[in-house]
Amino acid sequence: MKHKIKDSFKEICEQIIGENKTLEEWSEVESSDMFQNEDYNGGFDATEEEFCFSLYENDKEYWFQFPLEDIQKILSEEITTITVREADL
Repeated sequence: MKHKIKDSFKEICEQIIGENKTLEEWSEVESSDMFQNEDYNGGFDATEEEFCFSLYENDKEYWFQFPLEDIQKILSEEITTITVREADL
């Protein structure tokens, strides 16, 4: 399913950019809930080497993940939607 990226997620992307960390540095501070707001919850997963997030829509939880290099594409709106999948509970 495609999810239109909200401004609240772009705010998280700004925070990630502000950290100015390399992939290796993100791996050292891995956390599943480092970034949270009313719409999104997630962080960096060293095993996946990607940022992993969850969101809730229509009383369902969805998961998505993306690489560090997609952050700028999200902020520049080169990427405006992201593929999400229903959480495996």
